[in-house]
Amino acid sequence: MFTPHIRTSRRTLLTFLGASVVAAPLLSATQAVGVAASGLDDPAKKEIAMKLVSSAENSSLDWKAQYKYIEDIGDGRGYTAGIIGFCSGTHDMLELVELYTARKPGNVLAKYLPALRKVDGTDSHEGLDPNFPRDWARAAQDTAFQQAQNDERDRVYFNPAVAQGKADKVGTLGQFTYYDAIVMHGDGSDPTSFRSIRKRALGHAKPPAQGGSETAWLHAFLDARVWAMRQEEAHSDTSRVDTAQRVFLNKGNLNLDPPLDWKVYGDSYHIG
Repeated sequence: MFTPHIRTSRRTLLTFLGASVVAAPLLSATQAVGVAASGLDDPAKKEIAMKLVSSAENSSLDWKAQYKYIEDIGDGRGYTAGIIGFCSGTHDMLELVELYTARKPGNVLAKYLPALRKVDGTDSHEGLDPNFPRDWARAAQDTAFQQAQNDERDRVYFNPAVAQGKADKVGTLGQFTYYDAIVMHGDGSDPTSFRSIRKRALGHAKPPAQGGSETAWLHAFLDARVWAMRQEEAHSDTSRVDTAQRVFLNKGNLNLDPPLDWKVYGDSYHIG
């Protein structure tokens, strides 16, 4: 059995023990019944979210340039690749290539499916080297593969975060804080997963859906997030919270409206 998937930025490496996958989402997108695209799922706000995450994961606002990204960053998850860091050792890369192949049989990555199934849950490259990185980059030029990456990002990470945010009645910034947490920590049952972070925050504040102050709730959630990050040496730099999300919150920008100025790992970014 795999242990829950814990994410990390590509700017940092983490010693990882055991295999991992993302557990079932805390709340599916369809459970946010009757809620229109009025938060982070608004196209303009979603674009901002992609840039914010990319600034932390890739040190760049150009998230679309990451479709072709692939390397083994030495964190025990095998290859890390694509716009959200799909990993050969954590099942989500396998599911991505399976989706791509279902939509476009005979694609350049299809031949690696047996190897991806074999290495799933390990850091092994067996059956992938030496040409898998080259072929990934080739596939990344295909709009069908780009769309598959978008769709898997949304299914596993973005949609569950937005749905839970709307259920908690938090605005765009709150939904983003959820999304960024799921990207890094996954949504499993371990103490540092998204749902555990949310549970820890519930010990200190209530979300608006339970009658609490949105600002107080988001501070409690970010406090719990920082605690979770500090449980891993690789996550000890909490600037994606301290000098980004917390800055927006302290300014009262609950709708995540530009202009936005923030820092991650000491690098400055701006969205006008």
